[in-house]
Amino acid sequence: MKRVLVSDAMAPEVAEILGNAPGIKVDIKTGMKPDELKAVIKDYDALIVRSSTRVTAEIIEAAVKLSAVGRAGTGVDNIDIPAASKRGIVVMNTPGGNTVTTAEHAIAMMVSLARKIPQATASMKAGLWEKGKFMGNEYCNKTLGIIGLGRVGAVVADRAMGLKMNVIAHDPFISPEVAEQMGVKLVSLDELYAHSDFITVHSPLSQETKNLVNADAFAKMKQGVFLIHCARGGIVNEKALYDALKSGKVAGAAIDVFEEEPTQNMDLIGLSNVICTPHLGASTDEAQTNVAIAIAHQIAAYFATGEIKGAVNFPSVSADVMVVIRPFLDLAEKLGTFQAQLLTGALQEVTIEYSGELLNHNVVPITISLMKGLLEPILTETVNFINAPVIARERGIRIIEVKSSETKDYTNMIDLTVKTSKEISRTAGAVFGKNDLRIVRVNEFSVEIVPEGYMLAVSNEDTPGVIGNLGTTLGGNNVNIARLHLSRDAKARRALVVLNTDSPVASDVLDKLRKLPHVISVTPIKM
Repeated sequence: MKRVLVSDAMAPEVAEILGNAPGIKVDIKTGMKPDELKAVIKDYDALIVRSSTRVTAEIIEAAVKLSAVGRAGTGVDNIDIPAASKRGIVVMNTPGGNTVTTAEHAIAMMVSLARKIPQATASMKAGLWEKGKFMGNEYCNKTLGIIGLGRVGAVVADRAMGLKMNVIAHDPFISPEVAEQMGVKLVSLDELYAHSDFITVHSPLSQETKNLVNADAFAKMKQGVFLIHCARGGIVNEKALYDALKSGKVAGAAIDVFEEEPTQNMDLIGLSNVICTPHLGASTDEAQTNVAIAIAHQIAAYFATGEIKGAVNFPSVSADVMVVIRPFLDLAEKLGTFQAQLLTGALQEVTIEYSGELLNHNVVPITISLMKGLLEPILTETVNFINAPVIARERGIRIIEVKSSETKDYTNMIDLTVKTSKEISRTAGAVFGKNDLRIVRVNEFSVEIVPEGYMLAVSNEDTPGVIGNLGTTLGGNNVNIARLHLSRDAKARRALVVLNTDSPVASDVLDKLRKLPHVISVTPIKM
């Protein structure tokens, strides 16, 4: 008998589905404190959560029987994925379950903002009848600029076109052909700022998108633009937004997500031209019911047949094959993650060449693992081993697998070539021994890089003093270098320095590094 613990409030269908599944006993215990969960988790084979329960490394360590964690929803920030993976615990979520709900919330916020519905409601509840005070704006025939055309952004575009809006979008990882099929015109970020009457944000939060919508961005926007932000807190700089709202550059803002949650920024949300909600994007009865039912079915199937669906940390392969290919799955994902953070332009084509021991195996799970690593850093939606190929197809990315029997510099090698709208880039990796992973090529440079933790990739002119300046600048800003690898291209008089650091490098320190003599580019990489 498998025991399943549901530790967050969910739709009653969850207990019904699991209770009727053969060989499963379900317990509902909500509102537990961490110590209480830690005390009981040892008795359970699976745990189902929403966002309230934090599945920390400490909880996982105490979960001696646990083999699966199910997240009713998309985000898994409350689950320690590395700790679960290390213990062999599969973590499943329900990707796409909140897509429509989140998109509809953005549209509702836009409409409410344009017609000043919340302000008029508050006025009437105060006993006033201020008909002339709340003159609104039409959205029909206006231009909506969407930053991020992933799953949510695509639904927003569809709904907005139904409102007879002109839709443009910026997404460096969507091909123009895919956007055209949606009826959306892809433009540069500056063009989007210049031509949009309404702007809605649907990008993931990453080092590249943090503070993306800042004072410089607002300066490029049309006078009287409306901003809708239902993505992730931190993409829009709240101080810059406040100043733009006060000056009238931004006529109004609708905000669902904040830099700090619960937000303490009362100056911003107190403005009369701001409407806001407490991160309600995915909060509808239908969405919460749908994701709860989905995860209940996934857990039931996992125990009944061993099927793994919606896994964020585990591909679907048999146990005996997993023993052999596990190091290559890890290598492939790391190669993709590394490469993604070096790329510019929209992904168009991915070629993966396998050699050595991999010729004897089905490489599809390894390809999926690589695509997961390649897509995850650049997308808003959750990418896992189930939906990575689907997302690639949706975005018009061509995937080519090649098995090569040619003699290579390394046995058991994965060679990755990525074509984007702006460049062709190559990386390669190899497994040494049983589980020693190395990146062995970055474009024209032969390297031997350990792909882990915080990294910096520095392109520079091959001239004396560069390494010393890098070390001095990092050390002077309390950044410790764990590893350093240097590779040179004598003909081009160029060099590549890849560093592993003990901590992330702050943006101001990155700016200092980029201003050093003979440094061409500095790219932070998080593995």
